[in-house]
Amino acid sequence: MTQERLWQVLDPSWADPRILSALLCGSAAAIVLLKRLGHRRIQQKMEEARRARDLALEQMEKAARRFKRENPGTQTAHILSLPMVELAEKLKEGSLSPESVLYSYMGKALEVTQEVNCVIDFIHGCEDQLQKVKKQKEKGLLYGIPVSIKDHINCKGHVSSGGLVKLLGQVKEEDSVIVQVLKSQGAIPFVKTNIPQTMINYDCSNLIFGQTLNPLNHQKTPGGSSGGEGALIAGGGSILGIGSDVAGSIRLPSSFCGLCGLKPTGNRISKLGVVSPITGMYSVTGTLGPMARDVDSLALCMKALLCEEMFRLDPTLPPIPFDDEVYTSSKPLRIGYYEGDGYFQPSPSMKRAIQETRKLLQEAGHTLVPFAPPKIDYVVDELFTRGIFSDGAAHLVDCFKGDIVDPNLKSQFNTYRLPALVKRILAIILKPIYPRIARDLNALCGVGSAKNLWDQHAAVALQPPIPTYTMS
Repeated sequence: MTQERLWQVLDPSWADPRILSALLCGSAAAIVLLKRLGHRRIQQKMEEARRARDLALEQMEKAARRFKRENPGTQTAHILSLPMVELAEKLKEGSLSPESVLYSYMGKALEVTQEVNCVIDFIHGCEDQLQKVKKQKEKGLLYGIPVSIKDHINCKGHVSSGGLVKLLGQVKEEDSVIVQVLKSQGAIPFVKTNIPQTMINYDCSNLIFGQTLNPLNHQKTPGGSSGGEGALIAGGGSILGIGSDVAGSIRLPSSFCGLCGLKPTGNRISKLGVVSPITGMYSVTGTLGPMARDVDSLALCMKALLCEEMFRLDPTLPPIPFDDEVYTSSKPLRIGYYEGDGYFQPSPSMKRAIQETRKLLQEAGHTLVPFAPPKIDYVVDELFTRGIFSDGAAHLVDCFKGDIVDPNLKSQFNTYRLPALVKRILAIILKPIYPRIARDLNALCGVGSAKNLWDQHAAVALQPPIPTYTMS
């Protein structure tokens, strides 16, 4: 009856197959056209961002060249060779000027990025900051030290893209808290560095600014997501960088590029003014941290950051300053260690590094105790992976709307956007062959009911660990 009434309302000519075919073809053509127009707009935005980057680097080159022309006696090679602690001392005592240091590193950063594509923006306010630093009554701990900043950390007058087209054009009106604190301590942020699209990746590539290479081997990645920082510091174009880390984003580039990096305890350093593709992530805490050439540089940076200004700007942080007495103490310690955690397969070089470190610590009088991390499968699969993707990666997938997925992220992205039911079916199929991949797929479904979680926890505890990969 309903069908008959419908045909009475509709024009009879609509039943003609030729008209229906024309409508379908027209609709398909319209969809294709809209997609092409959207794609073209995305391409235009990326081209504009690249032109802005190139213009910024031209300004940076002009400034560095002008200083070199006006100061031909600057000992650039000597300045670039100094460890950060020694450089800071020379700047404070006045044997080196902040100008000579800043422009030396600007010139070197330009050389490095031409080789490995790590710098995406010149922080043009650095020259104003230089003048402010010289007028400071009290010289901060980082007086005159040039600092490179990871892309997604806000700097006034600049974009924090996160490697995503949708965030281009959003110029930040104020500095992030960490940049404000760096400036208050006399540091001079001077460039922003490249990252992978969304930052949830261990490579360093996005379709806006391209692929960053490892300065030690151009056939290799510098790691991610703080890969631009790793490449620039390892190439000698920065002496101190600020990265971020949730699942290895400081530690991996530091390892890949032969640097030192620190992921501080969660909520130790303020994250106010930082762009993130994942929101509402509380059970797994991301954090900002320093990257440098040696451990003493990291300690000096942490000492500078954990100050009254940081705690004033972000009252949510525990106001605990850097404990220099503990850091410099020679009191013997009892230190736990492991060569493998039972989940990730360590490379021979990693095992060797642990063994060498253990030997050195024992020779220094410390007690080394081997241990195995408890319930490692449960911790990684349930607490960590499910903690990051508690919504089944829905918000992360939404970030790609109005964007083009980087080829390096395609397989990862395709896994994220699978329906939860499909992930669970694949997990059941793969469980007898690749139990760890099956658990990853279950974890990527997000947080389910309490009963489902209990059943999954029990299953995880019974499954033996085998070396493979995890999505994180």
